[in-house]
Amino acid sequence: MSALDNASRRPPVRRRRWPRALAVVLGAAALLWVGVALGKALADRPSPGGTQTLVRTLEPLPQQAP
Repeated sequence: MSALDNASRRPPVRRRRWPRALAVVLGAAALLWVGVALGKALADRPSPGGTQTLVRTLEPLPQQAP
């Protein structure tokens, strides 16, 4: 018998599914969190074309004697 015959007769190695499922759930939760944060950021921005107020302090002119 050769090495290929022994390898083909071995039962397949069963892998656990929970690490992949956990990664999918965590990825979906992270994507949801990013979407909510982006939505809140877009909702909190100021509306375009709003009124802008400028306050300026004027210094008094020097008094001249009449």
